[in-house]
Amino acid sequence: MLKKMGFLMTLIGCNVYSMAADQTTSWSYHGNSAPEYWGILAPEYATCNGYNQTPINITGSIDAQLPNLNIDYPSHAHTIINNGHTIQIAYTDGSSIEVDGERFALKQMHFHTPSENHIEGQSFPMELHLVHANAAGALAVIGVMFEYGQAHPQLKQLWQNMPKTKNQPKVIHTPNPITATEFLPKKQDYYRFSGSLTTPPCSEGVRWLVMKQPLQASKDQIQQFDEVMGTHTNRPLQNLNGRMIVH
Repeated sequence: MLKKMGFLMTLIGCNVYSMAADQTTSWSYHGNSAPEYWGILAPEYATCNGYNQTPINITGSIDAQLPNLNIDYPSHAHTIINNGHTIQIAYTDGSSIEVDGERFALKQMHFHTPSENHIEGQSFPMELHLVHANAAGALAVIGVMFEYGQAHPQLKQLWQNMPKTKNQPKVIHTPNPITATEFLPKKQDYYRFSGSLTTPPCSEGVRWLVMKQPLQASKDQIQQFDEVMGTHTNRPLQNLNGRMIVH
């Protein structure tokens, strides 16, 4: 089983790609710059028409006895920005995860409504992406689903700082520091697959780690996000194209 698992991990995360470059061509979720056109909007977005794209419908996963995730999130949320596509939170240095024996530093987290990835055909009201990079610039993203339920207390604090004006970073002020740990489920079983960034330039080779257990947020909290963004913020599902999903 260990040999099988090692083989699967090699297939899933063997490539190294750099962080997304500065975007010079505008894109959106509707109209002539919608997802179906991303790959032809600019040469640097051509990978959006690639074969290992995210999001996907997570189904038919193989039991590879994945190891527990080694997550260390001591740093706190520092700034929040509305970049016109999502609400993005930057963290102070010091938080990281370990994947394939390498350290990936937490760079930022952001949200999509409704969820981008599906689990066994199910869409969720919201999905959180925690984006990490290693020293070589390769990416690992933890995906966390949100279902309707009780209000999420830390999300409430973040939303109180949520800027309505685009591209104006705002320092987060909360009664207590908010760590990314508070946006992880207690049970951290996960799916893993190789994919891409879900927005241009859609760089591939991203290690995706999607939590099986969702968190809860109230309908009002998710509606607050939708009202600020003014539109859905999820890319449609992409073809799996023979990729393996393991758990």
